[in-house]
Amino acid sequence: MTVAVGDELPPLTVNVTRKDLVCYAGAALDFNPIHWNEKFAKEVGLPDVIAHGMLTMAFAARVLTNWVGDPSRILEYGVRFTRPVVVPNDEKGAVVELSGKVREVNADDGTARIDITAKFDGRTVLGKAVATVRIS
Repeated sequence: MTVAVGDELPPLTVNVTRKDLVCYAGAALDFNPIHWNEKFAKEVGLPDVIAHGMLTMAFAARVLTNWVGDPSRILEYGVRFTRPVVVPNDEKGAVVELSGKVREVNADDGTARIDITAKFDGRTVLGKAVATVRIS
């Protein structure tokens, strides 16, 4: 794989629906009511039900896996959760736009550092989203 600083990874758009939240809650055993109960979410100051942060992080990781192919090539991946993804109660859900860009290439160890961007409603929802991947 030939990689250069500044290369852009293929972008990805994900529609996060309430059904996705229910499925993720069951898999992760995270049944916090802010992820499924509109009334509760609003009572605690949220605009509506929000996606699990770790689910948003997982969707962002798809940009990496789609690009490198093998998930085991992701050596390190971390983010900060900066804004919630508010998920409306409809078929479309919340549209999250994901992209990545090569920030650094280390030819000595065959790795690259990737900056990932995740946006919802035009605003970044993950901060300092950075991964190290094996490119050779």
